[in-house]
Amino acid sequence: MVDGRSAPTGFILPVWLAAAARAAVQGLRGEPFDAAQPLQLEPGALPTPVPVEAVAPLAGGWVLAAARADPGPDVLDLTRGQPVWVQARWRHDPGERLELVAGEGVGVVAAAGVPCLSTYARELLRRTLEPLVPADRRLELQLVIPAGRRLAERTSNAAFGVVDGLALIGTQAVVQRSAAPDQLDAALKALRGRVRAPGFDGALVLVIGENGLDLAPRLGVGPHLLVKAGNWLGPLLVAAAEAGVNELLLFGYQGKLLKLAGGIFHTHHHLADGRAEVLTALAALEGLAGPALAQLHAMPTVEAALAGLEDQDAGLAERLRCRIAAAIEQRSGAYLARYGQDGMAVGAVLFDRSRRICAEGPRGGALLRRLAEPSL
Repeated sequence: MVDGRSAPTGFILPVWLAAAARAAVQGLRGEPFDAAQPLQLEPGALPTPVPVEAVAPLAGGWVLAAARADPGPDVLDLTRGQPVWVQARWRHDPGERLELVAGEGVGVVAAAGVPCLSTYARELLRRTLEPLVPADRRLELQLVIPAGRRLAERTSNAAFGVVDGLALIGTQAVVQRSAAPDQLDAALKALRGRVRAPGFDGALVLVIGENGLDLAPRLGVGPHLLVKAGNWLGPLLVAAAEAGVNELLLFGYQGKLLKLAGGIFHTHHHLADGRAEVLTALAALEGLAGPALAQLHAMPTVEAALAGLEDQDAGLAERLRCRIAAAIEQRSGAYLARYGQDGMAVGAVLFDRSRRICAEGPRGGALLRRLAEPSL
């Protein structure tokens, strides 16, 4: 039975693919087309209706289903209105009960050659589809985002080693608007909940986005320490200090956290960028000059600039990354002092496109090791 309450206004991309996948499996089972697919978006939750557009049988035992992504109103999202397709067929040979294949436009982890799906996306597909698969069969799904390869060129996917299309990531069904005030409200609520929780010892970790939220636990940082900041770093720094946090670790992608080294504490690109200018200023302080400095400034991304510098002078690139992390810590402290909150220590740890830690600030490295100590 579908939950009769109104559906949330927008879902992340994996939800639309899960709805299309369920419609395709219904087609394989010979069931009537259902334009509102009931999905259990969280374990134990009531089903929520997610619209799909069409289902059609294809040659070779395949069934194709289509949905259309809708991130909701007032959301800047490049997937808005984009069709998503799922082709499904039964398999009788040995193998995984649910086999996922990255079709056109779906991002692949270059290092492993597998579709780039977050844990939430995989669990949603498994929870949605496995009850519909007969015991003597397994299900093959080919996921397709027709415009995904083109759209991925406008994202930072490649910076994290994801190629050929859009990554299917996210930790919850409903779109979180990283530049919108309601996203700040959600982050503030999460922060205050962490501080009030039993066992809180004065330390928290602010992660910027989904990659940090996924990577930090892999390094041993407990989920109870994590707060997803999105782009609202300045207000969250002040709120953390006001709430009684004594030590705060900023953990994020180097190309994003670099903005803080330039005093930019709302990091959405629609409001401010300046990364090339901040990077070259810090590189000049580290001794880079002349044509090499101009070349660094002209690079298309921070990742490319630092990688190119590393190829030319690995020692200089390492010193520059450490200077960036130290500057982030220093500017964060100055930002807090401006608002009368100078009692909280801020550390910074940066990672690169390979999800490899590439720089630690004077406080950040020690803080990360302390918070991750039980698992390291």
